[in-house]
Amino acid sequence: MTMNIALAQINPIVSDIEGNRNKIIRCIHTARERGARLVIFPEMATIGYPPMDMLEKKKLIDDNLRSIELISRSCVDIAAVCGYVDYDVMNAPLLFNAAAFMKDGAFVSSHCKTLLPTYDVFDELRYFSPARERTYIRYEGKKYGITICEDVWNDLDFENGYLEKRKYHIDPVKQLADQEIDCLINISASPYVRGKNTVKWQMISAIAKRHSVPILYVNQVGGNDSLVFDGNSFYMSSAGEFIQHAKAFEEDILIFEDSDISQAIYLRENELEDIRMALVLGLRDYVHKCGFKKAVIGLSGGIDSAITAVLAVQALGPENVMGITMPSVYSSAGSIDDSVTLAKNLGIRIECIPIHDSFAVHKAMLRDIFSGMKEDVTEENIQARIRGNVLMAVSNKFNSMLLTTGNKSELAMGYCTLYGDMSGGLAVISDLPKSLVYRLSEHINHEREIIPRETIEKPPSAELRENQRDEDSLPPYDMLDRILEMYIEKMMSADEIISRGFPCEIVKDVLMKVDRNEYKRRQAAPGLKVTSKAFGIGRRIPIAQRYTP
Repeated sequence: MTMNIALAQINPIVSDIEGNRNKIIRCIHTARERGARLVIFPEMATIGYPPMDMLEKKKLIDDNLRSIELISRSCVDIAAVCGYVDYDVMNAPLLFNAAAFMKDGAFVSSHCKTLLPTYDVFDELRYFSPARERTYIRYEGKKYGITICEDVWNDLDFENGYLEKRKYHIDPVKQLADQEIDCLINISASPYVRGKNTVKWQMISAIAKRHSVPILYVNQVGGNDSLVFDGNSFYMSSAGEFIQHAKAFEEDILIFEDSDISQAIYLRENELEDIRMALVLGLRDYVHKCGFKKAVIGLSGGIDSAITAVLAVQALGPENVMGITMPSVYSSAGSIDDSVTLAKNLGIRIECIPIHDSFAVHKAMLRDIFSGMKEDVTEENIQARIRGNVLMAVSNKFNSMLLTTGNKSELAMGYCTLYGDMSGGLAVISDLPKSLVYRLSEHINHEREIIPRETIEKPPSAELRENQRDEDSLPPYDMLDRILEMYIEKMMSADEIISRGFPCEIVKDVLMKVDRNEYKRRQAAPGLKVTSKAFGIGRRIPIAQRYTP
């Protein structure tokens, strides 16, 4: 017996209980009108993920429970599975991360998450109790096992590379499969990380084949602070093949007949395009969900500000993006020209605000106290801070969010200025190593030249002193980025990195600077996470410490 099922891949706003509820109810009505008998929503859809310490607010939990009751009343002539949060009355003040099963206008049953992740950006044991039992639902003659996100990330085939090691002693999927379920449901709020989908798809395919059970997987979509959720919901056959697949990086209601007979489709990641879409979605949602419509960017003529401007235009539209160029005595004519060309290519407003006079005034103010001392990085940073002040003034006056343009390589090394180029509301490319910035720029230009060729090809420079080049202060980016990946993402020691052929002195200097500059990153704008280990909530390093890497 088959029926039509809807996977409702929605973009919630954290703690917007009313707005999220209205969206869920609209999806239920749409799914029913299009012939679906069951509609499935993502993890914690009533509240949005991750709410973090908002979960400590009793009113939010009560409002979410009232919301799931109202959603239940909409489930007439259709059933729904929807993520929400419930109280654990036996273990207060902890909660349950739960899925509600609703039909016939009523709440039928609750099914709680068993495996609670505490790694990277996740901290669920801070708020939740694990499920005390694993139960299925009966609907339309079939038994559906319900799991939530991490519940499927304990695959028995971890030795084949799906997981590096087993994280939990319980396997909720096996416990449900042992109850002879006909289909496995997994509702998720699984953030995007480059390369993660390939691993996830292989792992879930292995689960489907091992237990001979089709899988309905529904993932949240949208940006919430640093995290971007990619959607990519799907229906997988018991043979581990994709039968239906929702859109990537946008809301979608996927409706289909639950039959294994359909022709299989092939999915694969497109690394650069996926990263572009993730950054565009994350930028758009962060700006809009924070109550802004417009953005302002300092355009230096360099590749980092150029790619940030491109992403901003793709996210917000050219009419909502303003570029500011702020030449100093050290700025090359080419940098100004490249900024103007970029603005023309993008169709955005650009203004020129020179900082020569302001820099001269600052030096005059400090002449006495700096008497007899040579100019050094202090004067370089004054220029960056003047620019930061100018950009923040424009941001305030035009009610526009200032987007910072630093990349991961620079932030790792502290090659950035507090209260200068680090000023702003969102660090769009702060999780892109410089080498990846170049690759993404070429991808953006693959159909036509948007980022000027000169911008991509010229040696990177902060232009804060005569003939300055980034590689005067940093190792070549291709070497630096490989060292940074091994240290930050793979957590390798200096000796391990050196053993792979990298110069000892360079490795030790890089690692020392990464650790020494934690204090800068702690004061940086939030960034959009696209790698397995980004600076931010998923990497918690003390500022005052004396670790020897």
